[in-house]
Amino acid sequence: MKYIEKFQYITHDIPHLSHIEQVQLACEAGAKWIQYRCLSKTDEELLQDINAIAEICDDWGTTLIVTDHVHLNGKADIQGFHIEDMDADFIALRKLVGNDITLGGSANTLKNLIRLASEGADYAGFGPYAVTETKPNDYPLLDLEGYQQAIRELEEKGIDLPVLAVGGVKIYNVEALMQTGVYGIAVSGAVNFADDFIEAYQDFYSLVKESAVN
Repeated sequence: MKYIEKFQYITHDIPHLSHIEQVQLACEAGAKWIQYRCLSKTDEELLQDINAIAEICDDWGTTLIVTDHVHLNGKADIQGFHIEDMDADFIALRKLVGNDITLGGSANTLKNLIRLASEGADYAGFGPYAVTETKPNDYPLLDLEGYQQAIRELEEKGIDLPVLAVGGVKIYNVEALMQTGVYGIAVSGAVNFADDFIEAYQDFYSLVKESAVN
């Protein structure tokens, strides 16, 4: 079983902080897991970012996951990939990257979750919980009952897949979300746009750990 962190931080294209600056701050705050999410750069620019970020993560002992861009596997010190395409073929992806690389996927329905588990994904980001400006989409929002029901059905089917609530999650949502049985929480904007990035990160991290029921 691969290590999957319960509180995952996701970088984003924002005007006031570069991805590298976001990662530096997150690591200073104690981040154990960073998802580099940049869909706006060329491969050359991505690799420049990723190599700098990988160095920072290495210094802090932080896991580095890259959103999509699986073709960059082996070209930088990347521990895993998060695939946002809910129709992606994870069996083919696993053959491509090998067993040592962590593979996570996005999901919006129980059916998505079951397929991810059956195709060997290591974890799932399940959402959106609320409206999110980080990743605008038309997927139906999942309320607390939606999370609770999905987790219960996975358990009934004997499916062991770490499921993280994602999409517009605020600090005041954490306790209730964790009580649904989700494995953890992933955030971007709630930390990136906080008055104090490091304090916001640490508040989230502590609350997720304290609220964990599994």
